[in-house]
Amino acid sequence: MRTCRNYRVFSHLLCLCVLVIIGISGCSEENTSPVSGCLSCHEVMADTSHQMACTVCHQGNGQAETITEAHASLIAQPSHPDHMQAICSECHQEQVDSLPHSLHYTQKNLVNLVRESFGAKDQLASLQDIPPNEYPETSLQLAEDLLRRRCLRCHLFSSGDTYSATQHGTGCAACHLSYEDGQLTSHNFTAIPEDKACLSCHYGNRVGFDYYGRFEHDFNHEYRTPYSTAETTDRPYGVDFHDLAADVHQQSGMLCVDCHGAELMKSSTSLPADAEDEPQAISCASCHDEVLLSVELPAGVSSTPEGYAFTSKSGSSHPLPILRDPAHDRYPNVSCQVCHAQWSYNDTETHLLRSDLDEYDIWDRLTVQGSLEVETLLEHNLDYDNEELPPEMSDKISGEMRPGIWYKGYLMRRWEDPPIGRSTDGTIRVVRPKLTLFLSWIDEDEEVRFDSIPSRAADQGMLPYTPHTTGPAGLYYRQRLREFVSTEESSPSRN
Repeated sequence: MRTCRNYRVFSHLLCLCVLVIIGISGCSEENTSPVSGCLSCHEVMADTSHQMACTVCHQGNGQAETITEAHASLIAQPSHPDHMQAICSECHQEQVDSLPHSLHYTQKNLVNLVRESFGAKDQLASLQDIPPNEYPETSLQLAEDLLRRRCLRCHLFSSGDTYSATQHGTGCAACHLSYEDGQLTSHNFTAIPEDKACLSCHYGNRVGFDYYGRFEHDFNHEYRTPYSTAETTDRPYGVDFHDLAADVHQQSGMLCVDCHGAELMKSSTSLPADAEDEPQAISCASCHDEVLLSVELPAGVSSTPEGYAFTSKSGSSHPLPILRDPAHDRYPNVSCQVCHAQWSYNDTETHLLRSDLDEYDIWDRLTVQGSLEVETLLEHNLDYDNEELPPEMSDKISGEMRPGIWYKGYLMRRWEDPPIGRSTDGTIRVVRPKLTLFLSWIDEDEEVRFDSIPSRAADQGMLPYTPHTTGPAGLYYRQRLREFVSTEESSPSRN
């Protein structure tokens, strides 16, 4: 009896081993062994809302016996804008219908602000409408080539630049699926993405990165502002960064989506030239002005015996300070950040050169460019043991390779005390050099076609923006305001 029982156990184990071997061999490159469904090769755990066959979204053939047959007609990125209507709309029709009208999808504010700065009279509805110009004849056409091949590396049609922290999904998956070190980590679609999903696009010296207290280094690693002797190591966002004071809201655990919610994915509102990249869901006063709170509590805000509290979508709860300082009534036409911003971006004169030349030595100390495509080409061609790659870059919308490399540089990079100016409605606001672009182009025959052509914004100087570096107002906010008003009143333009 014991012998028979041991034999049966051995037989079961032997069968199990055979099944495991068959399952593993199903993923062989020879495609000769049977494949027992998608999960025999792909370790995927979907969330509770997507407990369905892989082929419902990815198509292909889940019953095929070879990998080639299984992957026939496979859709690798079903939430990509090219596929989301056919795939995602089966369950998410409202979201799929609204997404193409959002600013995240069209990027029309960014596209039209840049184009208008170089003389465009028309408005484009989407980044896809930017005309390709291989050999520009006007400064506008040169700017459009810049947009298609250098600027628009991050949008819902693209997986982002290929640094470890800047890659993401396409379409719906850009925000709702998690990536780590450039790889998809799970098939768990989340309604509230972590901030790293936002930072995969909102990095560099712009709003989003500053929320975490990050200021991008200079491109030359031997010259940093402020000066640093540290060696450049990991650069998950393309250019390493200084750690400055993070926004108090971030320090307390609040997420980007606590203030910037789903309306960003639905809104198609065009913004004026001095507005932010996206519409803002709520203002500072929405949560901190007791008069407004007594009328209607914003989402996430509750009344407590001690006052008011805000519950983040991360689950953390935070007491809300109320505007009680007399300065808030004394200065009604002053933006909150004029007093409360701890620091701001102040990068002056962004210079962009398209070079069609196969000369790279002058870029030896500037291989870090915030673009992995440019960086890889420079490092490859500066190694003379390699076969030289042609001076060309991909079109980030069509994917086509076209002649010319777009190099980038700055006159100066600073994060000093926030400069102040006035917006078009007369409000005193923090300002920064915004869209102060200078474009150049030297063709393959060494002819300078365009030489530091300035954008319209370069002539306008500083434009308003909202730094996400909120903190205590400090001791000198009144002096900051007095100096601004005094300087403004003594300006020749006022006399």
